[in-house]
Amino acid sequence: MTLVVISMIIQRPHYLQKLIDCRHNGMIKVVTGIRRCGKSFLLFTLFSDWLKQQGISAQHIIQIDLEDRRNKALRNPDALLNFIDSKIKDESMHYVMIDEVQLVPEFEDVLNSYLKIPNVDVYATGSNARFLSKDVITTFRGRSFEIKVYPLSFREFFSVYQGNEKEAFDEFMTFGGMPQILSFENAELKSEYLKSLYTETYLRDIKDRYQIKNDEDMDNLLDFISSSIGSLTNPSKLANTFETVKKEKISRNTVCSYLEYICESFLAEKASRYDVKGKKYLDTPYKFYFTDLGLRNARLNFRQLEPSHMMENIIYNELRIRGFNVDVGVVPIVRRNIDGRQERVRLEIDFVCNKGSQKYYIQSAYQMLDESKIKQEEASLRNVDDSFKKIIVVADNIIVRRNEAGITTMGIYDFLLKANSLEL
Repeated sequence: MTLVVISMIIQRPHYLQKLIDCRHNGMIKVVTGIRRCGKSFLLFTLFSDWLKQQGISAQHIIQIDLEDRRNKALRNPDALLNFIDSKIKDESMHYVMIDEVQLVPEFEDVLNSYLKIPNVDVYATGSNARFLSKDVITTFRGRSFEIKVYPLSFREFFSVYQGNEKEAFDEFMTFGGMPQILSFENAELKSEYLKSLYTETYLRDIKDRYQIKNDEDMDNLLDFISSSIGSLTNPSKLANTFETVKKEKISRNTVCSYLEYICESFLAEKASRYDVKGKKYLDTPYKFYFTDLGLRNARLNFRQLEPSHMMENIIYNELRIRGFNVDVGVVPIVRRNIDGRQERVRLEIDFVCNKGSQKYYIQSAYQMLDESKIKQEEASLRNVDDSFKKIIVVADNIIVRRNEAGITTMGIYDFLLKANSLEL
């Protein structure tokens, strides 16, 4: 797939730097992510071009696209091993790049075969998280390194978009960041592409891989979680929804399995709840966010385009792209109700973000039009006892400001387009 927009290549500097940094580290570099998000282009074009700029000859860059029908024979593990061996001609470093490696049975053995060969550096892409399960990681003997690739961030999207920030954001919120979207000229073509991608690639992939016999149940579950991004849910609640809305019963365990399949295929991610004061995780409920909003919107036939929930999903994805672990924050407090009696309540922080020693509390507030709304959005942040930075992101294009409680408020464009936005 060629990701060219008006004769411009979409650069992915964040991921390219990761590949550069982990060269020759003695580990298998596994590039994961949802299908069609640009993994192959990152590896076969951006990284390969960078290697050539460093003086690496094309003969020492071995590229194998296992989705290509012409390479079907190489889906046999022994044939793949023999082919790679045949391409290693001398003692210089060879860069082996295998696209969609999960199509090869026993691929772990093939990749592990090169761990002790000093002049072979191995990179592989895959679109299913299951092949990075604990069993597979054990098979790699702790010698694999995952680089997870998401669809385009808004900064990457805007870098080649022909229009202003607001137009770009409206487009991004509606059609998402799958790279191919930028090659279509009108909304109808974009819509049809996303619907086809959802049905013919992701749904079929999930149903075939996990041998799902009841297609309708999976379809209905995807409808339910697509309709409730940013809302708390759990398997029991979803099972009850089936009974209430669809007048049919489905077990909690089946719902759990289906949710796992959806996440393993990188279509959505689960955000758990974290008690900020008690410093512990809460079992349920939790939230689901879609890896790409365009796919979510296509699933709902571009209905339910609620900007507040969609902006929250975009902020979640941006934080994940930046490498943060992201949870839903819970702040338990005691306050007096309108009758003057004390009551225990749980306030919510949209996102608690952690990366090493870095920690941030972030609220997504599409609009804060009056003092009551400001007070509502700030309440949970004001009740956090620690000194980590607290940020509210609004849809308005405002000047970054900080109040007496140390809470920073910024516009969505600053948050998404400035790499250092969390430090503003």
